Amino acid sequence: MMKLRSPSHEEPEINLTSLIDVVLLLLVFFMITTSFVRESRIGIRLPEASSTQEAMVMEDSMVISVSAQGTYLVNGRQLLDNRAGTLESAIRVLAGKNLGGKMTLSADADASHQAVITAMDVAGRLGYVEINIATIKPEDN
Repeated sequence: MMKLRSPSHEEPEINLTSLIDVVLLLLVFFMITTSFVRESRIGIRLPEASSTQEAMVMEDSMVISVSAQGTYLVNGRQLLDNRAGTLESAIRVLAGKNLGGKMTLSADADASHQAVITAMDVAGRLGYVEINIATIKPEDN
């Protein structure tokens, strides 16, 4: 008579080593290929509004003025429209090789925040990191 083997009582195992290797490789892959959004930061030096000294616009400084209606003037020259692209082109032309120097932003008290932020954004993209914001001294009552 022939002897038959009895079935083994070992439980089946799942080898997790390969799974862990694949997960780690995916983690490294996603860490390397992830692109992080880099926010642009503009350094702004706010002058004291109550100081007794009056800030003077420097000769080599670019001056952007924003009217109450949102129109832009670059070094006293009014632009054709209020688009950011037009403002950027005007700054490039008037700055020449001095892009990224000092800038003074003079905005009307009734100018929209969006117009001022657009001017600051364009300046930041062009490399201006030192932006002075012109203010007036409050009158004493």
